[in-house]
This record gives sequence, C-alpha cells and structure tokens, in this order.
Amino acid sequence: MYTPAHFAASDEALKSLLNYSGAANLVTMTPDGLLATLLPFVYEPSVGEHGALHAHMARNNTQWSSHATAEALMIVQGEDAYISPSWYASKAEHGRVVPTWNYSTAHVYGKLVIHDDAEWLGRHVRRLSNQHEAGRPQPWTVDEAPERFIAGQLRAIVGVELLISRVEAKTKLSQNRTPADVDGVIAGLRASGDPASAADVERARTS
Repeated sequence: MYTPAHFAASDEALKSLLNYSGAANLVTMTPDGLLATLLPFVYEPSVGEHGALHAHMARNNTQWSSHATAEALMIVQGEDAYISPSWYASKAEHGRVVPTWNYSTAHVYGKLVIHDDAEWLGRHVRRLSNQHEAGRPQPWTVDEAPERFIAGQLRAIVGVELLISRVEAKTKLSQNRTPADVDGVIAGLRASGDPASAADVERARTS
C-alpha cells in the first residue's frame, strides 16, 4: 500500500480499525484465480504472535475449500468520505484546491486456517454477536434461539482464522492540509451529515 509518512496509521488508529470495523474483504489466491468475500470479523489480539482475525463464511462458498497455502489478505475499511474543495479556507485565498477522498484502511496479511468444528464456531458466533449487540437497549444473545436451530446454522458455515503476519495501515484524514482547511473539512462533514468521518479527522489532528 502506498503510504506517505503523514498518512501512516498510528498504533491507536490501527487498534481502533481492527476492534471496531464491522467487516473486511478476505482475498485469497486459488486455482481459479483471486477470490474475495466480505466477512464480519472479530479481532483476537492474544492469538498467535501478532493476533488474528476470526470470521466465518457459508459452507457452500468455495473460497474456504480452495484456498491455497499462500499468504491471504483481509482488507479492513474504516470511515470514508468525499472531501469538497469548497470546504477549504485556502479556496478563497488562492483557489488551488481539488476534491479528494478521506479514508482509513488496513491491509492485514497472514496464514488462513479453516475451522470446521461446532465448538470453535459456537465460540466465534457468540463473540461476534456480543460485540455488535453490546450497547443496545435489549441485546440479543445466541442462547435466545432454540439450540437445535443454532446447531443447524453452525453446520451451514465454516470458520476462517487469519493468523496475522504483517499489517499495512493508512489513515488519510486531511493531515496534509492547513489547520484552517482541516477546520473547514470537519465543519463540512458535520454539515453533510457525516459526524463519524468528522470525528476521525478531529482525532487525526490531535494524535
């Protein structure tokens, strides 16, 4: 990934991406060429030397059964947003501004391990659902569904674990703009109804 120094993700930004992003694209090279699947995941920092991403996919998805032993990639995407040049204070000063796109992303590489057992999958789906149900007024849990129903659902999926070997992460959040331009970006994002992206720019400025 091309990453100028001022867009390199901090350790805190990377941790946030891995812990709070909803899903990632798993990309693998197979005998049929590149395959990709968008998967909700959970970051498990205590697994392996560098942590792991745990996910699952449909048993009928051929990607899990045809994956090669080569390195796999999961592309984690954070908030992203169009940045209008009209938000920059420098537009009124000299006009030498163009549109751009702000985003946060991490390319997570590693070895893919397949888990085809109900015990691993049971732990995983509980961890995944609990992560996304947390904070809701009445959080749903796996145990609310009938046991036989859950057992059938687990038979229809397989677990995928990416044992992390390296990570390339980037946070392109207007760090190359003047303080006045950054103020304009934050105000513009908030006015356009994107407070999450505005908060990311604010955090990048203070980190």
